[in-house]
Amino acid sequence: MAQNIPAKCTGNAHRSNFQTNITTMGESNNGRVLSENSNNSGGDEKLELKRELGLFSATNLIIGVIIGSGIFVSPSLALEKSGSVGLCLTIWAACGLISLLGALCFAELGLLIPRSGAEYVYIQEAFGRMHKFWGPLPSFLCSWVYVVICRPAEVAVIILAFSEYVCQPFEMHFGVMSPEYRDLAIKLISLIGLSLLTYINFVSVKVFVRVQNLFTITKLLACFILIIAGIYQLSIGNTSNITRGFEGSNITPKHISLAFYYCLWPYDGWSTVTIVTEEVKKPEVNILRSILIAVPVVTVVYFMINIAYMTILTIPEMIEAPAVAVHCTNRTLGVFNFVIPLGVAMSAFGSALSIQFSIARLCYVASKEGHMLEAFSYIHMRRFTPAPAVILQGVLTTVFILAGNIATLIDFASFLIWIFYGLAMISLLVLRKTMKDVERPFTVQLWIPVFMIFVSLFLCLVPIITDPSPHYFIAIVLIALGVAVYIPFVFYMIRPAFMDKFTYYVQMLMEVAPEEKRSE
Repeated sequence: MAQNIPAKCTGNAHRSNFQTNITTMGESNNGRVLSENSNNSGGDEKLELKRELGLFSATNLIIGVIIGSGIFVSPSLALEKSGSVGLCLTIWAACGLISLLGALCFAELGLLIPRSGAEYVYIQEAFGRMHKFWGPLPSFLCSWVYVVICRPAEVAVIILAFSEYVCQPFEMHFGVMSPEYRDLAIKLISLIGLSLLTYINFVSVKVFVRVQNLFTITKLLACFILIIAGIYQLSIGNTSNITRGFEGSNITPKHISLAFYYCLWPYDGWSTVTIVTEEVKKPEVNILRSILIAVPVVTVVYFMINIAYMTILTIPEMIEAPAVAVHCTNRTLGVFNFVIPLGVAMSAFGSALSIQFSIARLCYVASKEGHMLEAFSYIHMRRFTPAPAVILQGVLTTVFILAGNIATLIDFASFLIWIFYGLAMISLLVLRKTMKDVERPFTVQLWIPVFMIFVSLFLCLVPIITDPSPHYFIAIVLIALGVAVYIPFVFYMIRPAFMDKFTYYVQMLMEVAPEEKRSE
């Protein structure tokens, strides 16, 4: 079976003078449609991901991933464990500082290794050549856990939260739906929302940048509305909770540990810009600057929102409220109480959009390394997006949405993420030895990655020690499945015959081709 396939894309989507390449299924190069023989005339663009993220967009990407729906829904766990307003606010600020230190370590790594993929690439660079079998295994497991399980499941949970808050304003005015119809409505809205964000990430990075910037600004406006409401309450004398200070603090190691644990998770996402390094304009400058802007902004926003909550609500109300932000607005905004549910919905949608954007890039990079199916390393020839990787994330997230309650899966698998953060910090130390002669535009002090290694161990061990649930067996199963895939398909490089046809039809259906070598 022979087909005439366009081998490369020109810079102008309307041009038709593609050089074609006829490839027969089952012949050389495993039946893939090739682009290597195509002429690159002077007016043509290379087939590669384009640098579309400036400083503003890179900063918004970090903020967009970090601030989801959690700070609006359940920030009270840290207050419950810390026991006092003063200690709780101190821990929120400390966690912001810890997140900044971790992000600065990733900035050093991102400038040293200017490739997309974040911790996956850093772990692969540090350990990949140390041993034929064990060297690439940690980075493969990183891509396996992130791409196949944790991130699509996380997007599913966030998009379900988006649907919940889309429904809330209608239920306020038209009454509560029956549980059966409500569950159906939430899943339908979730699937529509997922389809929309997948389309945005598929169609254009420029479209993504515009939408992401809009939603990040919107979520910050929602945060500022809550903060202003809190400032108003302080101005009229509602200071009883704040003036309690450290009264009632729980200073036992268990309570302090859990308070830090619950505060650090809402900051997750500080490494996002290094996942998309190859799409950042002037990465040698903008990666570090975006981190230095975004993480402190999020820290201040989180700190001020918690002050607003503690000013508007009593401590018991804040701990018991199922959705703290909505409870606050019901008390302060009157007939405009629909604003925050819509703001939370937009915040959740923007976060899901940005997470899918970044994890599709990790999938794309892992595929280029041979750790995922080759077809997912291909780029759309006109849109310059990793289209197959985006569609894969949409499909996996759909599965998790339809699967029902996956909160347990996330709770007992997400702590694996901090294992890979810790490995990235170890990679930084290793690369200082193995790449000691390479010029580094930015370097953190030695104590910072060492400290972050202990933070990673802390976040991995605290949930197991404080709640030694058999459900953590889920994480072991995920790792075991990853190893079972790694041995035949990565280590021994077994390529099932059907994968040739799969790659071929992916190219045919999605109009994608292998990336041309990036010029540095």
